[in-house]
Amino acid sequence: MDSATFSFNLRTALLVVDLQNDFADPRGSLYVRGASEVIDRANANVRLAKQAGATIAYTQDWHPAHTPHFAQDGGIWPVHCVADSWGAQFVPNLIVDGIVFRKGTGGEDGYSGFWMRDVGTGETRSTGLGDALSQAGVGLVALCGLATDYCVKETALDAIRLGHQVVVLTDAIRAVDLHPGDGERALQAMRRAGVRCI
Repeated sequence: MDSATFSFNLRTALLVVDLQNDFADPRGSLYVRGASEVIDRANANVRLAKQAGATIAYTQDWHPAHTPHFAQDGGIWPVHCVADSWGAQFVPNLIVDGIVFRKGTGGEDGYSGFWMRDVGTGETRSTGLGDALSQAGVGLVALCGLATDYCVKETALDAIRLGHQVVVLTDAIRAVDLHPGDGERALQAMRRAGVRCI
């Protein structure tokens, strides 16, 4: 089964994860190989979700110029998705037709679309996504975007923890694979948690 056979309805939400220039454009600082293939598939799902009256939401990394998340400040990642920069913008051919939830705005780790975690204290705070889905009466969340082994995985796992049914549209995601096989291991972890990968 591929995402073209997945049916949206009024109680579903499509969550488009981090389709931003730094991840999805080959000129980006943290380009995910194959990301360009995801954009058309994400757009097709946005159109289907809109036709069905489903909730549509987007996550967006939105970091300060310095954060413990970045290698220059002690983290593991190159500088990426700095607020208001070209790299933080959604790719220009993405259909953006829903609510946007920004992550990492105060320098936190923002892997999950639902929560941001302070690197120093471990304290978490909500992005507001969970409340928005609850208020919309969403029971099932379908995810696409970047990257399988980080933000897609953590967002899917948090959606499960919050009591949603979760589907990951595997033809519309790609992995960083910082370590070979990370993407496949992420899919396995999601399946073990009850996520359907279709």
